[in-house]
Amino acid sequence: MESFRMGGDIQNRRVFRNPWLWVPSLYYAEAVPYVVVNAVSVILYKRLDVSNTNIAFLTSWLYLPWVIKPFWSPFVDMFRTKRYWVIALELIIALSLAALSFVLPLSFRLQITLLIFWLMAFASATHDIAADGFYMLGLDSHQQAAFVGVRSTFYRIATIAGQGLLVMFAGFMESSGNSVTAAWSAAFLLLSVLFLVLFVYHRFILPFPVADKEVSGDRPGESRWSEFKSTVTSYFDRPGIGGAIAFLLLYRFAEAQLVKMVAPFLLDPLAKGGLGLTTSEVGFAYGTAGIIALMCGGLLGGYVVSQRGLRRWLWPMILAIHLPDVVFLFLAREQPGSFWIVCSAVGLEQFGYGFGFTAYLLFMILISEGKHATAHYAICTGFMALGMALPGMMSGAIQEWLGYKGFFLWVLLSTIPGYLVPLLVKIPDQFGLKRGQ
Repeated sequence: MESFRMGGDIQNRRVFRNPWLWVPSLYYAEAVPYVVVNAVSVILYKRLDVSNTNIAFLTSWLYLPWVIKPFWSPFVDMFRTKRYWVIALELIIALSLAALSFVLPLSFRLQITLLIFWLMAFASATHDIAADGFYMLGLDSHQQAAFVGVRSTFYRIATIAGQGLLVMFAGFMESSGNSVTAAWSAAFLLLSVLFLVLFVYHRFILPFPVADKEVSGDRPGESRWSEFKSTVTSYFDRPGIGGAIAFLLLYRFAEAQLVKMVAPFLLDPLAKGGLGLTTSEVGFAYGTAGIIALMCGGLLGGYVVSQRGLRRWLWPMILAIHLPDVVFLFLAREQPGSFWIVCSAVGLEQFGYGFGFTAYLLFMILISEGKHATAHYAICTGFMALGMALPGMMSGAIQEWLGYKGFFLWVLLSTIPGYLVPLLVKIPDQFGLKRGQ
Protein backbone atom coordinates (compact mmCIF):
# COMPACT_ATOMS: atom_id res chain seq x y z
CA MET A 1 0.00 0.00 0.00
CA GLU A 2 2.85 2.39 0.80
CA SER A 3 4.24 1.91 -2.68
CA PHE A 4 0.88 2.80 -4.20
CA ARG A 5 0.53 5.86 -2.00
CA MET A 6 3.95 7.19 -2.79
CA GLY A 7 4.39 5.99 -6.36
CA GLY A 8 7.70 4.26 -5.70
CA ASP A 9 10.74 4.55 -3.45
CA ILE A 10 10.14 7.21 -0.79
CA GLN A 11 13.74 8.35 -1.05
CA ASN A 12 13.28 9.17 -4.72
CA ARG A 13 10.21 11.33 -4.27
CA ARG A 14 10.33 14.69 -6.03
CA VAL A 15 8.82 17.65 -4.25
CA PHE A 16 8.71 19.66 -7.47
CA ARG A 17 8.28 18.77 -11.13
CA ASN A 18 7.93 20.97 -14.17
CA PRO A 19 4.19 21.88 -14.22
CA TRP A 20 4.06 21.20 -17.96
CA LEU A 21 4.59 17.53 -17.14
CA TRP A 22 1.44 17.19 -15.04
CA VAL A 23 -0.91 20.20 -15.11
CA PRO A 24 -2.23 19.55 -18.67
CA SER A 25 -2.78 15.83 -18.06
CA LEU A 26 -4.33 16.42 -14.63
CA TYR A 27 -7.02 18.73 -16.00
CA TYR A 28 -7.55 16.54 -19.03
CA ALA A 29 -8.27 13.72 -16.59
CA GLU A 30 -10.59 15.99 -14.59
CA ALA A 31 -12.76 16.89 -17.57
CA VAL A 32 -13.27 13.56 -19.33
CA PRO A 33 -15.44 11.75 -16.73
CA TYR A 34 -17.56 14.88 -16.22
CA VAL A 35 -18.28 15.02 -19.94
CA VAL A 36 -18.98 11.29 -20.12
CA VAL A 37 -21.43 11.39 -17.20
CA ASN A 38 -23.29 14.58 -18.09
CA ALA A 39 -23.16 14.77 -21.89
CA VAL A 40 -22.12 11.48 -23.49
CA SER A 41 -24.64 9.57 -21.35
CA VAL A 42 -27.46 11.56 -23.00
CA ILE A 43 -26.32 10.56 -26.49
CA LEU A 44 -25.78 6.95 -25.43
CA TYR A 45 -29.27 6.58 -23.99
CA LYS A 46 -30.80 8.24 -27.03
CA ARG A 47 -29.08 5.68 -29.25
CA LEU A 48 -30.44 2.96 -26.94
CA ASP A 49 -33.99 4.27 -27.59
CA VAL A 50 -34.62 5.56 -24.08
CA SER A 51 -37.42 8.16 -24.04
CA ASN A 52 -36.56 11.85 -23.80
CA THR A 53 -38.46 12.10 -20.51
CA ASN A 54 -36.37 9.35 -18.92
CA ILE A 55 -33.13 10.62 -20.46
CA ALA A 56 -33.59 14.11 -19.03
CA PHE A 57 -34.81 12.96 -15.63
CA LEU A 58 -32.26 10.19 -15.05
CA THR A 59 -29.18 11.97 -16.38
CA SER A 60 -30.03 15.18 -14.50
CA TRP A 61 -29.79 13.20 -11.25
CA LEU A 62 -26.18 12.49 -12.20
CA TYR A 63 -25.40 16.14 -11.43
CA LEU A 64 -26.04 15.44 -7.73
CA PRO A 65 -22.42 14.61 -6.77
CA TRP A 66 -21.31 18.02 -8.04
CA VAL A 67 -24.18 19.66 -6.14
CA ILE A 68 -23.17 18.17 -2.80
CA LYS A 69 -19.40 17.90 -3.25
CA PRO A 70 -18.67 20.98 -1.08
CA PHE A 71 -20.08 19.10 1.90
CA TRP A 72 -17.66 16.18 1.71
CA SER A 73 -14.65 18.15 0.45
CA PRO A 74 -13.23 18.50 4.02
CA PHE A 75 -12.88 14.72 4.21
CA VAL A 76 -10.48 14.80 1.27
CA ASP A 77 -8.30 17.03 3.46
CA MET A 78 -8.76 14.93 6.58
CA PHE A 79 -7.86 11.53 5.12
CA ARG A 80 -4.85 10.66 2.97
CA THR A 81 -3.17 13.15 0.64
CA LYS A 82 -4.46 14.96 -2.44
CA ARG A 83 -2.00 12.98 -4.52
CA TYR A 84 -3.37 9.70 -3.18
CA TRP A 85 -6.96 10.73 -3.96
CA VAL A 86 -6.10 11.85 -7.51
CA ILE A 87 -4.36 8.58 -8.39
CA ALA A 88 -6.85 6.27 -6.66
CA LEU A 89 -9.86 7.97 -8.25
CA GLU A 90 -8.34 7.81 -11.72
CA LEU A 91 -8.06 4.04 -11.29
CA ILE A 92 -11.71 3.86 -10.18
CA ILE A 93 -12.78 5.92 -13.20
CA ALA A 94 -10.77 3.68 -15.55
CA LEU A 95 -12.43 0.58 -14.08
CA SER A 96 -15.87 2.24 -14.31
CA LEU A 97 -15.37 2.95 -18.00
CA ALA A 98 -14.30 -0.66 -18.57
CA ALA A 99 -17.37 -1.85 -16.67
CA LEU A 100 -19.61 0.26 -18.95
CA SER A 101 -18.05 -1.45 -21.93
CA PHE A 102 -18.79 -4.92 -20.59
CA VAL A 103 -22.38 -4.37 -19.36
CA LEU A 104 -23.80 -2.55 -22.40
CA PRO A 105 -24.69 -5.81 -24.23
CA LEU A 106 -26.74 -7.01 -21.21
CA SER A 107 -30.54 -6.90 -21.27
CA PHE A 108 -30.77 -4.85 -18.05
CA ARG A 109 -28.17 -2.35 -19.26
CA LEU A 110 -30.19 0.78 -18.35
CA GLN A 111 -30.20 0.02 -14.63
CA ILE A 112 -26.61 -1.20 -14.41
CA THR A 113 -25.15 1.59 -16.56
CA LEU A 114 -26.93 4.16 -14.38
CA LEU A 115 -25.30 2.63 -11.30
CA ILE A 116 -21.91 2.80 -12.99
CA PHE A 117 -22.49 6.41 -14.08
CA TRP A 118 -23.37 7.21 -10.45
CA LEU A 119 -20.11 5.67 -9.24
CA MET A 120 -18.19 7.57 -11.92
CA ALA A 121 -19.98 10.81 -11.02
CA PHE A 122 -18.99 10.57 -7.35
CA ALA A 123 -15.43 9.60 -8.31
CA SER A 124 -15.23 12.48 -10.79
CA ALA A 125 -16.60 15.07 -8.33
CA THR A 126 -14.15 13.91 -5.66
CA HIS A 127 -11.32 13.94 -8.22
CA ASP A 128 -12.23 17.59 -8.94
CA ILE A 129 -11.75 18.43 -5.24
CA ALA A 130 -8.44 16.59 -5.00
CA ALA A 131 -7.06 17.87 -8.33
CA ASP A 132 -7.88 21.51 -7.59
CA GLY A 133 -6.36 21.19 -4.13
CA PHE A 134 -3.26 19.46 -5.51
CA TYR A 135 -2.86 22.24 -8.10
CA MET A 136 -2.71 24.82 -5.31
CA LEU A 137 -0.29 22.74 -3.25
CA GLY A 138 1.98 21.76 -6.13
CA LEU A 139 2.47 25.30 -7.49
CA ASP A 140 3.32 28.59 -5.88
CA SER A 141 0.98 31.58 -6.37
CA HIS A 142 2.87 32.88 -9.41
CA GLN A 143 2.78 29.48 -11.13
CA GLN A 144 -0.90 29.07 -10.30
CA ALA A 145 -1.68 32.31 -12.11
CA ALA A 146 0.61 31.43 -15.02
CA PHE A 147 -0.97 28.00 -15.58
CA VAL A 148 -4.63 28.89 -15.08
CA GLY A 149 -5.02 29.31 -18.86
CA VAL A 150 -3.23 26.01 -19.49
CA ARG A 151 -5.53 24.06 -17.19
CA SER A 152 -8.60 25.68 -18.76
CA THR A 153 -7.36 24.92 -22.29
CA PHE A 154 -6.71 21.24 -21.60
CA TYR A 155 -10.04 20.94 -19.82
CA ARG A 156 -11.69 22.17 -23.01
CA ILE A 157 -9.56 19.87 -25.17
CA ALA A 158 -10.79 16.95 -23.08
CA THR A 159 -14.35 18.17 -23.58
CA ILE A 160 -13.82 18.06 -27.34
CA ALA A 161 -12.27 14.59 -27.07
CA GLY A 162 -15.12 13.26 -24.95
CA GLN A 163 -18.15 14.97 -26.41
CA GLY A 164 -16.79 15.11 -29.95
CA LEU A 165 -14.17 12.54 -30.90
CA LEU A 166 -15.48 9.76 -28.65
CA VAL A 167 -19.00 10.17 -30.05
CA MET A 168 -17.64 10.33 -33.58
CA PHE A 169 -15.69 7.10 -32.94
CA ALA A 170 -18.85 5.39 -31.69
CA GLY A 171 -20.69 6.67 -34.77
CA PHE A 172 -17.93 5.34 -37.02
CA MET A 173 -18.22 1.94 -35.36
CA GLU A 174 -22.00 2.01 -35.87
CA SER A 175 -21.62 2.89 -39.56
CA SER A 176 -19.13 0.03 -39.97
CA GLY A 177 -21.85 -2.53 -39.34
CA ASN A 178 -21.58 -2.92 -35.57
CA SER A 179 -24.63 -2.81 -33.31
CA VAL A 180 -25.17 0.28 -31.17
CA THR A 181 -24.15 -1.59 -28.02
CA ALA A 182 -21.02 -3.04 -29.65
CA ALA A 183 -20.01 0.37 -31.02
CA TRP A 184 -20.37 2.12 -27.67
CA SER A 185 -18.70 -0.77 -25.83
CA ALA A 186 -15.66 -0.29 -28.04
CA ALA A 187 -15.69 3.47 -27.39
CA PHE A 188 -15.83 3.08 -23.60
CA LEU A 189 -13.17 0.36 -23.64
CA LEU A 190 -10.85 2.67 -25.58
CA LEU A 191 -11.47 5.45 -23.08
CA SER A 192 -10.82 3.12 -20.14
CA VAL A 193 -7.40 2.28 -21.60
CA LEU A 194 -6.65 6.00 -21.84
CA PHE A 195 -7.52 6.44 -18.17
CA LEU A 196 -5.35 3.51 -17.18
CA VAL A 197 -2.47 5.25 -18.97
CA LEU A 198 -3.24 8.48 -17.08
CA PHE A 199 -3.37 6.55 -13.80
CA VAL A 200 0.07 5.01 -14.38
CA TYR A 201 1.51 8.28 -15.69
CA HIS A 202 0.33 10.32 -12.72
CA ARG A 203 1.47 7.69 -10.25
CA PHE A 204 5.06 8.29 -11.33
CA ILE A 205 4.97 11.91 -12.54
CA LEU A 206 2.91 13.84 -9.99
CA PRO A 207 5.19 15.63 -7.50
CA PHE A 208 5.05 15.21 -3.72
CA PRO A 209 4.39 18.73 -2.37
CA VAL A 210 5.59 19.16 1.19
CA ALA A 211 2.25 20.68 2.20
CA ASP A 212 0.27 17.72 0.83
CA LYS A 213 -0.30 15.90 4.11
CA GLU A 214 -3.17 13.97 5.59
CA VAL A 215 -4.73 15.08 8.87
CA SER A 216 -4.44 12.54 11.65
CA GLY A 217 -5.58 12.44 15.26
CA ASP A 218 -8.78 13.58 16.93
CA ARG A 219 -7.90 17.19 17.63
CA PRO A 220 -7.01 18.18 14.07
CA GLY A 221 -10.14 16.40 12.85
CA GLU A 222 -12.32 18.27 15.32
CA SER A 223 -10.62 21.54 14.44
CA ARG A 224 -11.26 21.04 10.73
CA TRP A 225 -14.89 20.12 11.34
CA SER A 226 -15.39 23.25 13.40
CA GLU A 227 -13.71 25.33 10.71
CA PHE A 228 -15.89 23.69 8.07
CA LYS A 229 -19.10 24.66 9.88
CA SER A 230 -17.80 28.19 10.33
CA THR A 231 -16.93 28.42 6.64
CA VAL A 232 -20.41 27.34 5.52
CA THR A 233 -22.09 29.71 7.98
CA SER A 234 -19.99 32.66 6.84
CA TYR A 235 -21.05 32.02 3.22
CA PHE A 236 -24.74 32.33 4.02
CA ASP A 237 -24.15 35.33 6.29
CA ARG A 238 -22.88 37.46 3.39
CA PRO A 239 -24.87 40.63 2.57
CA GLY A 240 -27.14 40.09 -0.43
CA ILE A 241 -26.63 36.33 -0.43
CA GLY A 242 -30.29 35.71 -1.33
CA GLY A 243 -29.96 37.58 -4.61
CA ALA A 244 -26.62 35.92 -5.28
CA ILE A 245 -28.09 32.42 -4.84
CA ALA A 246 -31.03 33.34 -7.08
CA PHE A 247 -28.51 34.43 -9.73
CA LEU A 248 -26.59 31.14 -9.42
CA LEU A 249 -29.76 29.06 -9.68
CA LEU A 250 -31.69 30.92 -12.38
CA TYR A 251 -29.19 32.63 -14.69
CA ARG A 252 -29.00 29.43 -16.76
CA PHE A 253 -32.59 28.25 -16.21
CA ALA A 254 -33.23 28.09 -19.96
CA GLU A 255 -29.85 26.63 -20.88
CA ALA A 256 -30.24 23.84 -18.29
CA GLN A 257 -33.33 22.63 -20.16
CA LEU A 258 -31.93 23.21 -23.63
CA VAL A 259 -28.70 21.30 -23.11
CA LYS A 260 -30.50 18.05 -22.22
CA MET A 261 -32.58 18.05 -25.38
CA VAL A 262 -30.08 19.20 -28.01
CA ALA A 263 -28.57 15.76 -28.67
CA PRO A 264 -31.98 13.99 -28.80
CA PHE A 265 -33.23 16.73 -31.16
CA LEU A 266 -30.26 16.32 -33.47
CA LEU A 267 -30.57 12.50 -33.47
CA ASP A 268 -34.35 12.12 -33.75
CA PRO A 269 -35.66 11.50 -37.31
CA LEU A 270 -37.43 14.22 -39.28
CA ALA A 271 -40.76 12.49 -38.74
CA LYS A 272 -40.41 13.03 -34.99
CA GLY A 273 -39.47 16.67 -35.41
CA GLY A 274 -35.69 16.14 -35.12
CA LEU A 275 -32.93 16.68 -37.65
CA GLY A 276 -32.03 13.05 -38.34
CA LEU A 277 -28.28 13.39 -37.93
CA THR A 278 -26.02 10.38 -37.49
CA THR A 279 -24.09 9.78 -34.29
CA SER A 280 -20.85 10.92 -35.94
CA GLU A 281 -22.49 14.10 -37.24
CA VAL A 282 -23.75 14.93 -33.74
CA GLY A 283 -20.25 14.35 -32.40
CA PHE A 284 -18.88 16.87 -34.88
CA ALA A 285 -21.67 19.45 -34.76
CA TYR A 286 -22.12 19.71 -31.01
CA GLY A 287 -19.04 18.06 -29.55
CA THR A 288 -16.40 19.54 -31.86
CA ALA A 289 -17.57 22.62 -33.81
CA GLY A 290 -19.82 23.64 -30.91
CA ILE A 291 -17.11 23.25 -28.27
CA ILE A 292 -14.59 25.22 -30.34
CA ALA A 293 -17.15 28.04 -30.68
CA LEU A 294 -17.75 27.80 -26.92
CA MET A 295 -14.01 28.22 -26.28
CA CYS A 296 -13.80 31.23 -28.59
CA GLY A 297 -16.74 32.87 -26.86
CA GLY A 298 -15.20 32.26 -23.46
CA LEU A 299 -11.82 33.67 -24.52
CA LEU A 300 -13.45 36.78 -25.99
CA GLY A 301 -15.52 37.22 -22.82
CA GLY A 302 -12.45 37.09 -20.62
CA TYR A 303 -10.63 39.59 -22.82
CA VAL A 304 -13.38 42.23 -22.97
CA VAL A 305 -13.97 42.05 -19.20
CA SER A 306 -10.25 42.56 -18.58
CA GLN A 307 -10.45 45.73 -20.66
CA ARG A 308 -13.64 47.34 -19.35
CA GLY A 309 -14.72 45.36 -16.27
CA LEU A 310 -17.62 42.98 -15.67
CA ARG A 311 -20.18 45.64 -14.83
CA ARG A 312 -19.92 47.24 -18.28
CA TRP A 313 -20.21 43.89 -20.05
CA LEU A 314 -22.80 42.20 -17.82
CA TRP A 315 -25.87 42.97 -19.96
CA PRO A 316 -24.22 42.22 -23.33
CA MET A 317 -23.26 38.86 -21.84
CA ILE A 318 -26.78 38.27 -20.55
CA LEU A 319 -28.12 38.89 -24.06
CA ALA A 320 -25.41 36.71 -25.60
CA ILE A 321 -26.23 33.67 -23.49
CA HIS A 322 -29.99 33.89 -24.06
CA LEU A 323 -30.83 35.36 -27.48
CA PRO A 324 -28.97 32.74 -29.59
CA ASP A 325 -31.32 30.05 -28.19
CA VAL A 326 -33.65 31.14 -30.96
CA VAL A 327 -31.52 29.18 -33.46
CA PHE A 328 -32.99 25.92 -32.19
CA LEU A 329 -36.51 27.17 -32.77
CA PHE A 330 -35.40 28.00 -36.32
CA LEU A 331 -33.89 24.52 -36.77
CA ALA A 332 -37.04 22.84 -35.41
CA ARG A 333 -39.31 24.84 -37.71
CA GLU A 334 -37.21 24.60 -40.89
CA GLN A 335 -35.46 21.23 -40.41
CA PRO A 336 -32.74 22.27 -42.87
CA GLY A 337 -31.14 19.53 -44.91
CA SER A 338 -27.73 21.20 -44.90
CA PHE A 339 -25.40 19.82 -42.22
CA TRP A 340 -23.35 23.02 -42.35
CA ILE A 341 -26.38 25.16 -41.57
CA VAL A 342 -26.92 22.99 -38.50
CA CYS A 343 -23.25 23.32 -37.49
CA SER A 344 -23.38 27.09 -37.97
CA ALA A 345 -26.52 27.40 -35.85
CA VAL A 346 -25.07 25.22 -33.08
CA GLY A 347 -21.80 27.16 -33.25
CA LEU A 348 -23.62 30.49 -32.93
CA GLU A 349 -25.54 29.31 -29.86
CA GLN A 350 -22.42 27.87 -28.24
CA PHE A 351 -20.37 31.00 -28.95
CA GLY A 352 -23.03 33.11 -27.26
CA TYR A 353 -23.14 30.69 -24.36
CA GLY A 354 -19.36 30.79 -23.92
CA PHE A 355 -19.36 34.59 -24.01
CA GLY A 356 -22.30 34.92 -21.62
CA PHE A 357 -21.10 32.23 -19.21
CA THR A 358 -18.02 34.36 -18.51
CA ALA A 359 -20.23 36.65 -16.41
CA TYR A 360 -21.44 33.68 -14.38
CA LEU A 361 -17.94 32.39 -13.65
CA LEU A 362 -16.66 35.83 -12.67
CA PHE A 363 -19.69 36.38 -10.43
CA MET A 364 -18.84 33.18 -8.56
CA ILE A 365 -15.31 34.49 -8.03
CA LEU A 366 -16.68 37.85 -6.86
CA ILE A 367 -18.96 36.43 -4.16
CA SER A 368 -16.26 33.96 -3.05
CA GLU A 369 -13.65 36.63 -2.27
CA GLY A 370 -12.35 36.67 1.28
CA LYS A 371 -10.81 34.40 3.88
CA HIS A 372 -12.62 31.24 2.74
CA ALA A 373 -12.42 31.86 -1.01
CA THR A 374 -11.72 28.24 -1.99
CA ALA A 375 -14.50 26.74 0.13
CA HIS A 376 -17.00 29.43 -0.83
CA TYR A 377 -16.24 28.91 -4.51
CA ALA A 378 -16.92 25.19 -4.01
CA ILE A 379 -20.31 26.06 -2.52
CA CYS A 380 -21.01 28.25 -5.55
CA THR A 381 -20.24 25.32 -7.85
CA GLY A 382 -22.74 23.27 -5.86
CA PHE A 383 -25.47 25.83 -6.53
CA MET A 384 -24.33 25.95 -10.16
CA ALA A 385 -24.82 22.19 -10.51
CA LEU A 386 -28.19 22.36 -8.73
CA GLY A 387 -29.29 25.10 -11.12
CA MET A 388 -28.55 22.73 -14.00
CA ALA A 389 -29.99 19.57 -12.44
CA LEU A 390 -33.48 20.70 -11.38
CA PRO A 391 -34.59 22.33 -14.67
CA GLY A 392 -32.90 19.54 -16.63
CA MET A 393 -35.00 16.88 -14.90
CA MET A 394 -38.26 18.26 -16.27
CA SER A 395 -37.01 19.16 -19.75
CA GLY A 396 -37.64 15.75 -21.31
CA ALA A 397 -41.25 15.59 -20.13
CA ILE A 398 -41.87 19.14 -21.37
CA GLN A 399 -40.38 18.30 -24.76
CA GLU A 400 -42.49 15.17 -25.20
CA TRP A 401 -45.58 17.14 -24.20
CA LEU A 402 -44.96 20.15 -26.47
CA GLY A 403 -42.90 18.62 -29.29
CA TYR A 404 -39.59 20.14 -30.35
CA LYS A 405 -41.09 23.36 -31.77
CA GLY A 406 -43.12 24.02 -28.65
CA PHE A 407 -40.22 23.03 -26.42
CA PHE A 408 -37.77 25.48 -27.98
CA LEU A 409 -40.40 28.22 -27.74
CA TRP A 410 -40.73 27.33 -24.04
CA VAL A 411 -36.92 27.61 -23.73
CA LEU A 412 -37.10 31.16 -25.05
CA LEU A 413 -39.76 31.98 -22.44
CA SER A 414 -37.56 30.34 -19.82
CA THR A 415 -34.87 32.95 -20.42
CA ILE A 416 -37.01 35.54 -18.58
CA PRO A 417 -35.64 34.62 -15.10
CA GLY A 418 -32.15 35.01 -16.57
CA TYR A 419 -32.96 38.63 -17.41
CA LEU A 420 -34.42 39.34 -13.96
CA VAL A 421 -31.91 37.86 -11.48
CA PRO A 422 -29.02 40.18 -12.53
CA LEU A 423 -31.16 43.03 -11.14
CA LEU A 424 -30.73 41.47 -7.68
CA VAL A 425 -26.91 41.63 -7.59
CA LYS A 426 -24.32 44.39 -7.46
CA ILE A 427 -21.08 44.34 -9.44
CA PRO A 428 -18.23 46.72 -8.40
CA ASP A 429 -17.10 49.05 -11.19
CA GLN A 430 -13.50 47.81 -11.20
CA PHE A 431 -14.16 44.09 -10.82
CA GLY A 432 -12.57 42.04 -13.57
CA LEU A 433 -10.35 44.82 -14.88
CA LYS A 434 -6.75 43.99 -15.60
CA ARG A 435 -4.48 45.38 -12.91
CA GLY A 436 -3.21 48.86 -13.64
CA GLN A 437 -6.32 49.92 -15.60
